[in-house]
Amino acid sequence: MSADSTPIHDILGVGIGPFGLGLAALSEPLDDVDAIFLDQRPEFRWHPGMMIEGSTIQVPFLADLVTMADPTSPYSFLNFLKERKRLYPFYIRESFYPLRAEFDEYCRWVAAQLETLRWNRRVVSVTRDDDVFTALAEVVDASGSILTTEIYRARHLVLGVGTQPVLPPALQGLGGGAADSPAAGRDGAVGLPVAGPLIHTADYLENREALLDSGAITIIGSGQSAAEIYRDLLDDAEDRGARLDWVTRSPRFFPMEYTKLTLEMTSPEYTDHFRALPDELRERVGREQRTLYKGISADLVDDIHDTLYRLSRGGRQLQTNLVSEAELETAEIDPISGEYLLGFRNTALDKTFTRRSGSVVAATGYKSQVPDFLSPLGDDIRLDSRGRLDVSRHYTINDEGTIHVLGGEEHTHGVTAPDLGFGPWRASVVLAAVTGREPYPIERTIAFQTFGVPADESDAVPDAALALDDSKEMSHA
Repeated sequence: MSADSTPIHDILGVGIGPFGLGLAALSEPLDDVDAIFLDQRPEFRWHPGMMIEGSTIQVPFLADLVTMADPTSPYSFLNFLKERKRLYPFYIRESFYPLRAEFDEYCRWVAAQLETLRWNRRVVSVTRDDDVFTALAEVVDASGSILTTEIYRARHLVLGVGTQPVLPPALQGLGGGAADSPAAGRDGAVGLPVAGPLIHTADYLENREALLDSGAITIIGSGQSAAEIYRDLLDDAEDRGARLDWVTRSPRFFPMEYTKLTLEMTSPEYTDHFRALPDELRERVGREQRTLYKGISADLVDDIHDTLYRLSRGGRQLQTNLVSEAELETAEIDPISGEYLLGFRNTALDKTFTRRSGSVVAATGYKSQVPDFLSPLGDDIRLDSRGRLDVSRHYTINDEGTIHVLGGEEHTHGVTAPDLGFGPWRASVVLAAVTGREPYPIERTIAFQTFGVPADESDAVPDAALALDDSKEMSHA
């Protein structure tokens, strides 16, 4: 099909993670929105490498794909439970936090109902002619081989491509993931020992047994993923006599801060404040806020300690070490033993030490990237001084406001960017830009506190008005 004969959609979404899927679900019932969404994967999968049995998501069930924009949507998590005949068991369970595997099942349930999703489509380029974007997509099979190409056109382009796993610089030269690890590269070397897996947490489950078989495992990094993997391995590692180390450069194994006034930072008001900060200050503040969403659930911290206490009963000496304030600086493979030699520096004392390990798990997070397929658009795409997407307050990266970003704006919008519960709010903003109306009312003020500099008293609301507001509040008490 030629470009001229291709229908022009209102929205072309590239990437179908939870945020893209949420936008697709919220777009579906709108008569004035013609949308289509592409993804190179064969189906929806949400962190498959971290589907550890019993693990839960870290936000309440209301933070599903749609509810915070449209509580009446048929694509809500509660409706999913009702259709699965699990609503009452969920109610009796009395936990706001869904199982991670069940949340993934819910997302796949939504995806199966939407006719606007196209899987196995790898977008390779996007161009623009006047106000229309044209995307060239390769249709691929399970092996990644190209079957054919397709053309898609739309007036608005939405990027939901997500983030990519990050390895520390010291590990990047050694490979990452089982297939690309040093083990894979040394299989044919006669007489040389083979190093065990060096993986990112994204590849954990498929490498779990190989990690335990390596005899010594080092988890590098902090946060929920590191803690979940440590807890998942702890009992089996002790049973098999495998050493298990957990090393982080953080000053402690900190819990996620989850008090209610702190949670107000996932608000439109705080996003306004954060987005308006000077670039360098925003970078510093962003680094300081990582404990707000990259910490460990308090229950899991306690469970780890309880497990260590249980395993050490009777004076048993455990083969595990938890080390904080230790930054990885060097890594290499011992040519004699095949072990990883990991060089750390204690950041408080400025002293170095080395640990040997049979395998390594990098719990070092993810980062956003500028997709290669945007290259043909050249200077139409706004970039910051560090080469990252310069995302406007309303989630656009071009002057016309027709290229939208979902979830890749942590550096510009702060803690709301990765938050599942804020996804529907951002989707509502995108749909308002596309339609010229608010299909889903946008709540612009939700916080009790003021972020930044409050208004001068001379600009304050008159006392009479305040009294009126107080009387209204009293009437609702």
